[in-house]
Amino acid sequence: MAAAFASPQVCINETLTDDELRAILSRLESDKDKEVFGLVCKKWLHLQSTERKKLSARAGPHMLSRMAARFTRVLELDLSQSLSRSFYPGVTDSDLSVIAEGFKCLKVLNLHYCKAITDRGLASIGDGLPLLQSLDVSYCRKLTDKGLSTLAEGCHDLRTLHLAGCRFVTDGLLLTLSKNCKNLEELGLQGCTNISDTGLADLVNGCRSIRFLDISKCSNVGDVGISKVAEACASSLRTLKLLDCYKVGDESMFSLAQFCKNLETLIIGGCRNVSDESLKSLAVACKSSLKNLRMDWCCNISDSSLSCILTQCKNLEALDIGCCEEVTDAAFRDLRNGENDFGLKILKVSSCPKITVSGIGMLLNQCNSLEYLDVRSCPNVTKAGCDEAGLMFPEYCKVNFTGRLTEPDTVLL
Repeated sequence: MAAAFASPQVCINETLTDDELRAILSRLESDKDKEVFGLVCKKWLHLQSTERKKLSARAGPHMLSRMAARFTRVLELDLSQSLSRSFYPGVTDSDLSVIAEGFKCLKVLNLHYCKAITDRGLASIGDGLPLLQSLDVSYCRKLTDKGLSTLAEGCHDLRTLHLAGCRFVTDGLLLTLSKNCKNLEELGLQGCTNISDTGLADLVNGCRSIRFLDISKCSNVGDVGISKVAEACASSLRTLKLLDCYKVGDESMFSLAQFCKNLETLIIGGCRNVSDESLKSLAVACKSSLKNLRMDWCCNISDSSLSCILTQCKNLEALDIGCCEEVTDAAFRDLRNGENDFGLKILKVSSCPKITVSGIGMLLNQCNSLEYLDVRSCPNVTKAGCDEAGLMFPEYCKVNFTGRLTEPDTVLL
C-alpha cells in the first residue's frame, strides 16, 4: 500500500537546463570540486569541459586535436617549456596548425622555450586566431620578422607580446606592430640586439598605450629611442627595463622625468652614463609612483641622488644600488628627518665598500618593513659588526652577508 503513494523519481538532468547546470558549476570554488562535477555523468562532463577556460598541456597533434574537440571554449593555452625540463622535439609547427584550427576562442598562448617552432607555424597562428591578445614566444630562437609580422597582421587585438631571446627580430617588426596592433600594452624585447632607436620611434608612433616595455640588453638602443617612448607613452608607461643598455644616459632620465609621472618600475642597471642630476629630477617627478628601482653598476651616482630618492620616493619598495662604489653612509642620513616610517622592503647594496654598519643602522631606524637586505662584499658590514652595534633587524628580514639566500619574488631580479 505504501509503495502506491511513493513519490516518482525525478532526474535532475530532465529538471535543470544546461544553463542552470552551468550556473551551479560556476559557483564551485575549487578546481577539485569542478573536476568531481564532471564525473557525475557524460552530460555533466561535457558541460564541465566546455566551460574550461585554461589548459596546460604537452605537445602532440593528436592529443591537441582531442583537447580542442573537448574543451571548445578555452581562452588560455600554456605549452611552455623550461630550459631545465625541455623535451624533444617539443612543440612543432604541426602543433601550431592544430591550435590555429581547433582553439578558435583562444586569447592567451604561451610558447616560452618552444625552440622547434618556426615562422611557418607562427604564420598559421596569425591566420587562424584573430582573437589572440597575448603571446609569449621567448627563446623561440628560429623566429624572424617574417612569421611575427604575419602574426601581427592577423591579430589586431594583440595586447601582450614577449620576444626575449629572439635574436633575429629587427626594427621591421616594430614598424609592423605599430601599423597593426594599436592596443599593444606589454612588449618584451630582452636580448633582441637588432632593435634600435629607429624601431622604437616607429613602434610608439602607432602603439601609444604601452604600459610595460623591456628592452634590456638591446645594445643599439640609446637616448633618442627612450625619449621617443617617454613622450609618446607618457600617460600609460608604468614599467621600463633597460638593463645593460649602455648607450642610455641622462637624456633618457630627464625625458622620463618630464613626461612619465606615473612610472612605477625602472631598471637601469649597467647604464653607466646615468648620473646624479638626472636621477634627482626623476625622483622628484615620480615621487608618488616609483616602487621599484634597480640601478646597480651605475657608477656615476653618489650620495646626493640616492638621498633624494630615499627621501622623495615614499612608496619605494625595492632598491638595488649594488656596485655603486661612491655611495656612503651619508646617503641614509636624511632619513632621520622623515616624519613617517620608510616602506622599503628590499635593499641591495652589495659591493658598496663605503657603506658601513652605521649607515645600515640609520636605515633600520626609519624602516620597519625590510624583508631582504643584500650586503655581500661590503667589507664594512659584517654579521659580527651588526651584532656588536646592536642592530635590530625586522623579524622576517633575511640578511645576506656572504651566502645565497632565497630572495623574494621581485621585479628587480
